[in-house]
Amino acid sequence: MRTACERCGAALVADGPAVICSYECTFCAACGQAMDGVCPNCSGELVARPRRTTG
Repeated sequence: MRTACERCGAALVADGPAVICSYECTFCAACGQAMDGVCPNCSGELVARPRRTTG
């Protein structure tokens, strides 16, 4: 999991909000919204990043 937004560099915590495309480009929620849910790298859909569970 990436720890920083690829657009603005904001820190992303593992259990915090973030968006991701199928190629794992990762952005903070604010940047994802500003980009209308479209990845600038591959034009793919940005969706909520899944959260990992500890186990």
